Amino acid sequence: MSKPAPGTGRALVPVTRTRTAMAKRLAAQAGRMTTAVIAEMEARHPWYSELGAEERSWISVVASNGINGFVRWFADDTDSEVGPGSIFNVAPRALTRKVTLHQTVDLIRTTIDVVEAQIGLLMPRGDRPALQTAILHYSREIAFASAEVYAHAAELRVTWDERVESQVVDAIVRSDSHDELLSRASTLGWQTRSAVVVAVGSVPGGDLAALRRTADKLGLLAMAAVHGDRLVTVLSPVSPDAPTDDGATVGWLTALAPHFGPGRIVVGPAVPGLSRASESARAAMSGSRSASAWPEGPRVLTTRDLLPERVLAGNGRARRELVDSVYTPLAEAGGDLLVTCVSFLDHGGSVEATARALFVHPNTVRYRLKRIAEVTGHSPSDPRDAYVLRLALTIGRLQDT
Repeated sequence: MSKPAPGTGRALVPVTRTRTAMAKRLAAQAGRMTTAVIAEMEARHPWYSELGAEERSWISVVASNGINGFVRWFADDTDSEVGPGSIFNVAPRALTRKVTLHQTVDLIRTTIDVVEAQIGLLMPRGDRPALQTAILHYSREIAFASAEVYAHAAELRVTWDERVESQVVDAIVRSDSHDELLSRASTLGWQTRSAVVVAVGSVPGGDLAALRRTADKLGLLAMAAVHGDRLVTVLSPVSPDAPTDDGATVGWLTALAPHFGPGRIVVGPAVPGLSRASESARAAMSGSRSASAWPEGPRVLTTRDLLPERVLAGNGRARRELVDSVYTPLAEAGGDLLVTCVSFLDHGGSVEATARALFVHPNTVRYRLKRIAEVTGHSPSDPRDAYVLRLALTIGRLQDT
């Protein structure tokens, strides 16, 4: 005869006839015990009363199944294996999303406390010591079983979240339906009133969990997914008052850069809300395709940094943005800024040569150069900015023509 497993009814009460009789008396009181457990749940835990009727009903079923499971476990019928984890099988898996692990621990603790108290009130004196010892052993098995249930649910939740997150990012890149996009994102808990930016880089060697953790430490909501050979990341600050200018977004991606693969990371412009994230994504994807034309640039670049490369790659949005943000403000500013800019570039960046060509004092040229930088955001004295200005002037004049 095999030795009974430790902590089972057979180990606690080895005589089958005695154990069976005790189990029958215990089963007769199971209904009263379940009623006492539910009453104690209502009195002890406010969260229980806040649940919907369906969730409370399922908790009652779980509590009843747990008490009946204890009876079967104590009876220790060798013809059928009784696993404490089976008590959770009566409830739908969705219940793990409505009832937290902490609340499940409350349920187990309350049930054990009530059953232990009811044993002292309802059961014969001779049964009480063995049954009270048995309920302690059984509660340990239930605790392990509940941890396993929630661990499995967490694994499924992570897999499901990653799949939905990938679908949301793909919808942003492809400019799919905004309503469907927002609906999917809401299931991930994406609730933000802040601006949104999209960044594109190469695929990292590891998983994306570390990127999300770092983003969380930075006060950012983050979604990330692999799209082809690129990693697309959607970011939004938790605080609506957080800055989202180019300097701020470059700072975010500089901190997140170790979680991308090697190569450039291009940040799209900030847009007001997830429904317009596709605009930022299109610009970032365009910049990512063009970044190789400027290998001397920093690792983290904004799409504005790459306007010339995007224009030469044939991106119409970049061409319009370059004209609207550089050429048009310069042409409309007056004060001979446009003429001075052209002359300064034509004379190789020489203030004196520009002054002689325009018949003005060199200080006048310096003042105008400062104004050009204020109006366009690009200084003619900087080689890279001079390149941007030259290209903007050329395209703007062609457009005017």
